[in-house]
Amino acid sequence: MIWLFYTFLVIGTFFFMEAVAWFTHKYIMHGILWTWHRSHHKLHNHTLERNDLFALVFSIPSIACIVFGSEFPEIRWLMFVGFGILAYGLFYFIFHDVIVHRRIKIKYKAKSKYMKRIMHAHHVHHEVHTKEGARAFGFLYAPKKYEKEKVS
Repeated sequence: MIWLFYTFLVIGTFFFMEAVAWFTHKYIMHGILWTWHRSHHKLHNHTLERNDLFALVFSIPSIACIVFGSEFPEIRWLMFVGFGILAYGLFYFIFHDVIVHRRIKIKYKAKSKYMKRIMHAHHVHHEVHTKEGARAFGFLYAPKKYEKEKVS
């Protein structure tokens, strides 16, 4: 029965991280830490950008939860929260850096309505190159309003 609880923690944390990422993207990245995120809204030919520092920052709670949860049996559940954060980070990397921004060259064409919608929302977000005025701050979820209209 405990494994059901741990599975719920991983999945629940994964979905909760989308809300954390949305909030952080809107109010931190496009707020006080715009100096880091700005590099992601500019065209460049660098392999890395200052915005990549966020990946390091977001890895800290994941690593801490996994380490403390594995070292102290009374808070073992924290390890699974850490795994949920890690899973979100992996999905984010695959979607954002590989599929959308093609930082690793792959052949991929979105076929599902879901993938088309979240990719379109991300492109809408990048239409604005300034701290203010951006829309669509989610990473793995986008409301239906971001579905592209069918061209007749």
